[in-house]
Amino acid sequence: QRRVHGDCMFRSMSAAVRDICLDKFAFRQFDDAHYVGTRLTGVDKEDFVRQVNAFFVENGRVLVDGYAPFCKHLFVPNFTPAVVATLRITPENEHLLRTGYQARAANELPVLGRWFPQDKVTVHRAAFLDIILYSREQIRAENAATGTVCDDDSAWGIVSVKAQDVASELPMGPMTMMRNALGKEEGGSGIPLDRQAYLRAVEYWREHAIVG
Repeated sequence: QRRVHGDCMFRSMSAAVRDICLDKFAFRQFDDAHYVGTRLTGVDKEDFVRQVNAFFVENGRVLVDGYAPFCKHLFVPNFTPAVVATLRITPENEHLLRTGYQARAANELPVLGRWFPQDKVTVHRAAFLDIILYSREQIRAENAATGTVCDDDSAWGIVSVKAQDVASELPMGPMTMMRNALGKEEGGSGIPLDRQAYLRAVEYWREHAIVG
């Protein structure tokens, strides 16, 4: 799910709370006021990582499997002001949809996306945060493919955060699946396209759009 990584944050944390770090790919959610998706503007990165690690340890270090062996999910009650990042498309709001070509990092090819501008729709504070993690090995492999250096040794890196109302994975965006299948050099994970998973994702995203 992401692409140019770098050193994770907060390697100075004690061994008891440094299972998980914040990958630089996720910084944009904290720093970019125009990010399309879950925005964590104003949330302190160090405090965020500390609270995620605390929840992880207190709940037995249990993770939920993701779309590939190197991807895991940690569903955390929302402790931030983040609002839901997905909205159902209705006849009343479909005129508010925007489209455009977007790239998540400088090394990625822009792809066509659509979203609701956050200031044009009504959204509420999310109940949960889906903390999406990649293994250290996968992050290093993707870094090697893009010529990026990362010397962090935390077992897991946060590559994305999704604010939502359910403690389960929402379908990955079809364009993200396509990008992953392109390979690490193009900003993907290298996981081949799963046709049935892709069609299930289309069913969901035909009726929903990201808020950003």
